[in-house]
Amino acid sequence: MASKGSASKYDESKIKTLSSLEHIRLRTGMYIGRLGTGANPDDGIYVLLKEVVDNAVDEFIMGCGDRVTVTVQDGSVSVRDRGRGIPLGKVIECVSIINTGAKYSDDVFQFSVGLNGVGTKAVNALSSSFRVVSYRDGQFFEASFERGVLKAKREGQARREPNGTLVEFTPDVQMFGDYAFNMEFVEKRMRHYAYLNSGLTLELNGQEFASQNGLLDLLKDETGDDVLYEAGYWRGDRIEFSFTHTNNYGEEYFSFVNGQYTSDGGTHLSAFREGFLKAVNEFFRASYKGEDIREGLAAAVAVKLANPMFESQTKNKLGNGDIKPWIIQEVVRGVDDYLRRNPTAAKRLEEKIATNEKLRTELNVVKKEAREAAKKIELKIPKLKDCKLHLGDGPDGDRSTIFLTEGQSATGSMVSCRDVMTQAIFSLRGKVENMHARKRVAIYKNEELYNLMMALGIENDVEGLRYARIVIATDADYDGFHIRNLLLTFFLTFFEELVTAGRVFILETPIFRVRTKKETRYCYSPKERDEALGALGSGSEVTRFKGLGEISPSEFGQFIGDDIRLLSVDVQSLKSVPEVLTFYMGKNTPERREFIMKNLKNDL
Repeated sequence: MASKGSASKYDESKIKTLSSLEHIRLRTGMYIGRLGTGANPDDGIYVLLKEVVDNAVDEFIMGCGDRVTVTVQDGSVSVRDRGRGIPLGKVIECVSIINTGAKYSDDVFQFSVGLNGVGTKAVNALSSSFRVVSYRDGQFFEASFERGVLKAKREGQARREPNGTLVEFTPDVQMFGDYAFNMEFVEKRMRHYAYLNSGLTLELNGQEFASQNGLLDLLKDETGDDVLYEAGYWRGDRIEFSFTHTNNYGEEYFSFVNGQYTSDGGTHLSAFREGFLKAVNEFFRASYKGEDIREGLAAAVAVKLANPMFESQTKNKLGNGDIKPWIIQEVVRGVDDYLRRNPTAAKRLEEKIATNEKLRTELNVVKKEAREAAKKIELKIPKLKDCKLHLGDGPDGDRSTIFLTEGQSATGSMVSCRDVMTQAIFSLRGKVENMHARKRVAIYKNEELYNLMMALGIENDVEGLRYARIVIATDADYDGFHIRNLLLTFFLTFFEELVTAGRVFILETPIFRVRTKKETRYCYSPKERDEALGALGSGSEVTRFKGLGEISPSEFGQFIGDDIRLLSVDVQSLKSVPEVLTFYMGKNTPERREFIMKNLKNDL
């Protein structure tokens, strides 16, 4: 404890007042959720892109401009819309002063997408360079910024330019590090914009995205031909949805509010699920269980709300409680109308429900046997070193992570250096069983995978997930890669929603350590090793980590701490999963053997 004499002086000089843009740079998470380097679709650079495109889409929603041109090149972004253009006298204020904008006026923006009064300001503050040009009725106003600080402005005539707004920005490397835009993520966002705004054309680096059938196109593109019946579709004044059933396990949803993709769902999605259950039971005059009706359901739902209330600034989950009655009513109308008009689809849906009911009954018997066997072994889940906080336990619980490791040595290193509050460890004996093309019953007959499922809390529903992140941590050798693939096969076969929701990651650990008496560098590739040798000298000591167990606990703590490197497991389309799993994890076909031989590389 510090003595009175050494205590820091607390007076008027210690009180700081930050400008709004300085606050954005200091407390970035309050505005864009996370930073990141672009490896994850939720990383901050995509939020910056989204906020600018949102403004352009808002113009289209209000009936102004049917084309948005987006260019992403060399880490910089350009967005040009054909809307009304920012009022020329307010351009600087609209991109630099918090709580300034037109989205507070319902007659100008009724169902806005972007962060009211915040979006472009956050982009401006977090960009090393930011330029905005507004064109209105043959006149223009231009302003240029660096890290939120105004550097130049000019105005004049632009008679040949159509009305609208141009925004150019380069995310700041001081904030985002060595970032890079993953164009697959960007293209997926463009497709979503097109699906949700029929009649709007988005051009990304010369490629056009447009949709005539809205969410029906989205669902068809995501599910492909692996459907039991032709997708149903309904459009009302405030809601649009599409649905079908596949042979996949679980439920798959794509939900949106005012064009915003709500990856964590919310009250609009729970109302849709409730309405779908009610509609099906009323149509068939039955009392089927929700799990039997919704098993294999794939659906997309979008609502328009004048005053949406999200549970965070990043808008991943809707919280409006008063919207459920009218959504349920609308969903019942739409589903009933479709089933009456499509008797073949209704018949196949009824057959699917009956099959689900039969499988659930059989599964319950196996579940009971598995639970009884587990009780005899141990009261707690074997091989699980749990943490104290879990998903749903506030902000710290949102950081909860479970590491899936192989072997006792790696587990031992991680246990001694982990954060016991937010980091859990589940230890695998080795290679798990290949679950490709297996039925869910197989999980309950496999002790290790059953324990893993129970540890995650997903036996009944993925909504019971106990951890925010599932991280696969295996050795960087052939056995480690094989275990990784087997685990991914398990998740993609039975719990695909965890992958599509961005919950599954691969832990990246260093392959080499290069050190001298004065400095140590950890390298994740041969290129980084060579660069380290060049910087530290050829006389440096080089260690090759063959497995996680070779990394000391003190070192391992650095790799699972604040600077943890995680590679997000991403599935761009549901329809690609069966084909990919069959190729890589199915029977050893000549095609796969040929592929392996052509792509075989020597060990590092």
